[in-house]
Amino acid sequence: MLSMIDPTTLALASLIIFCGALTQSLIGFGLAIVASPLLYIVDPELVPAPVIIMGFSISLLTLFRDRGALEFNGLQYALLGRIPGGFIGAGLLIYAPQPVLGLAISGIVAAAVILSLLKFNITVNRKSLFGAGVISGVFGNIAAIGGPPLAILLSGKDARQFRAALSAFFIFSSMIALVILAITGLLNIKHFWLSLLLLPSVILGYVVAGRLVGHVDKDKTRKATLILCSVCASLLAVKSLMELG
Repeated sequence: MLSMIDPTTLALASLIIFCGALTQSLIGFGLAIVASPLLYIVDPELVPAPVIIMGFSISLLTLFRDRGALEFNGLQYALLGRIPGGFIGAGLLIYAPQPVLGLAISGIVAAAVILSLLKFNITVNRKSLFGAGVISGVFGNIAAIGGPPLAILLSGKDARQFRAALSAFFIFSSMIALVILAITGLLNIKHFWLSLLLLPSVILGYVVAGRLVGHVDKDKTRKATLILCSVCASLLAVKSLMELG
């Protein structure tokens, strides 16, 4: 297994995944926003499949902790939207050159940051949930970043309900994304081995977050996460532009 990835790359990837898992466990989303741009710089093969698998793992753990606050009302419409959006994202993965994908991922992260900063007053109904699911599917299958569109719709819930609802959505949407990647030939056994190597970092991030969840300011953590994501996206954009040049 270790021959599949350079030890230095594994160490960097593990640290990045730990930070992402810690963030998502604290505020409900963030693993992919933090991890995807940095992992794409470290090793493009780590995005999106291993990040999606890591997101699935941390969502299972988070939902177990917050299961008492789960309200699944309407999330099925968002999950339906993930299917067409996922195929659109997979198509872009197949046909776009690597530097263009790097720019796409940095653009998605930047869009996620902007959307997270803006305060939208969108009615939560079948149409808005389906639309958020489509956007989530496109973003998710390109960069494993499917959380922000739904996070905006669910932002009115309290912290535990927010984390539980997003975690439930991520569990099922991750399975949809992986099936689409498998159908389109973008998922292979190496991705699962790489994910297995990174799984301890997910568990460690979850455990550390469990100690901190009642002692950190959610808004300050969210703002710090968005600043970090902006820096990561900028680094990836510069690297991709240099490769295009």
